[in-house]
Amino acid sequence: MSTYRPRDTPRARLEREIVDELRDLVGVSERIVDAFAARHGLHPTDLQALIHVMRREIAGDPLTAGELAGLLDVTTGAATGVVDRLERHGHLRRDRGDTDRRKVYLRYADPGMELAREFFAPLARRSDAVLAQFDDAELDVVHRFLTGMGRAFTERHREL
Repeated sequence: MSTYRPRDTPRARLEREIVDELRDLVGVSERIVDAFAARHGLHPTDLQALIHVMRREIAGDPLTAGELAGLLDVTTGAATGVVDRLERHGHLRRDRGDTDRRKVYLRYADPGMELAREFFAPLARRSDAVLAQFDDAELDVVHRFLTGMGRAFTERHREL
């Protein structure tokens, strides 16, 4: 039997509203991502791979296919299939390392980047407008909240 009992306090109502908004945001985000994937013939795993590659490339720390397999929680063979498919469709390219030519890094290819920019630009403009409404201290709180929620979700996912 659960020990959780809904509380009817202003804070409890606000917490429920925040969780509901977060749930709604995740849901609509998934639908937007699904629309991009469907429009460009991508599997949801392909899109997750692109997101991982893009984030690491922006951070200046490009991924290898093996690292991508770990992030996607798939076998290295499955990750290679994803990379092959994305490369064939112009979304990714493989790039040999400068210092260690045996290392092959995954890079977001220009045609794929252009498709993503075109599709997501309207959302980026809307997001920028929302972010502009917050001062630095408020953004710091939002960042701390999202980081904490991300950790909570990641921990639960690992348990599953």
